[in-house]
Amino acid sequence: MARIRFENVNKKYSNGFHAVKDLNLDIQHKEFIVLLGPSGCGKSTTLNMIAGLEEVSDGALMFDDQMVNYMPPHKRDVAMVFQSYALYPHKTVFDNIAFGLHMRKQPKPEIERRVRDAARRLEIEHLLDRRPGQLSGGQRQRVALGRAMVRDPAVFLMDEPLSNLDAALRISMRAEIKQLHQAMQTTFVYVTHDQAEALTLADRIVVMRDGVVQQIGTPDDIYERPANTFVASFLGSPPINYIDGEIEVSGPAEALFRHREGMLRLPEETARKVAAAGRRSVRLGIRAEDVSELGEGSEGQVLHGTVNSVLPVGSDQYLGMQLGGDELFFRVGKDLRHRNGDNVSLTVDLNRLHLFDAETGASLVA
Repeated sequence: MARIRFENVNKKYSNGFHAVKDLNLDIQHKEFIVLLGPSGCGKSTTLNMIAGLEEVSDGALMFDDQMVNYMPPHKRDVAMVFQSYALYPHKTVFDNIAFGLHMRKQPKPEIERRVRDAARRLEIEHLLDRRPGQLSGGQRQRVALGRAMVRDPAVFLMDEPLSNLDAALRISMRAEIKQLHQAMQTTFVYVTHDQAEALTLADRIVVMRDGVVQQIGTPDDIYERPANTFVASFLGSPPINYIDGEIEVSGPAEALFRHREGMLRLPEETARKVAAAGRRSVRLGIRAEDVSELGEGSEGQVLHGTVNSVLPVGSDQYLGMQLGGDELFFRVGKDLRHRNGDNVSLTVDLNRLHLFDAETGASLVA
């Protein structure tokens, strides 16, 4: 079993920097958890506390029912894959993978079996006699994964392991890591700043900012029901669009969002939540994909603006649209033909709107 619990955990450094603040997190056995956030948010520090590379300043870090605050790293039964791979350049691939087993004085036949089994699963059997300098970035990443796999750890830790790879290789390696988790049936904790990796790999995502957890949930929860404007902005490509405006409530389930260039009629459920919250100044969020070219939509669900950029991206295109003083980006079909300066009307999917408090940034509908 490998259930990990953070109970009011803090990490403070001697210079006064508070890296992780009052962290409460319950990672279940066999779960794939992704710690997501910008540089300096505390995600790698959290991973290092699990590994025992950083001490816990306050609170309790539990493995199952045992507190491990003061347990040395080699007794924690965790394996870690670093961003830099950390391979020994003078050793062969076989010896790099087998190094941890040699240190634990495993029998030679067992070392041979484990190394070759890991190499077979990672499709690097033909590379076992080479040295890291003779390998590509993706092959070196597989060697680093193999070195962790042979340990058969209770917890698998990964600190931005794909950040040094090119875009195409990152996509294929995501699939391999997902398959590895399913095959190993153990707990994975993965650190990244890449939203695509988080959405692809995670059972649950922990979004962090300045050492504070902003939201914990499934990829669908985080993307579709963001807790605040930071979470909403961090996930999505291009980022979510914001329009500031006022709520006009005309009944318990009737409300309009009014902005400088017009208005949108809110769905009943959204109107009910906003009316209950009693907010007037709000920030409306519209995902780039939640619009379409004007069809049969009513005036209460249409945005009118001016095209200021058209960016083809292969399967579709990004449409830059000027709405009053706001510049918005939407994803539309590649067959649509627009030029800079064109007036455009887009139908908004009202059921997918996001509303946030204008002052605090907290969601009013999630």
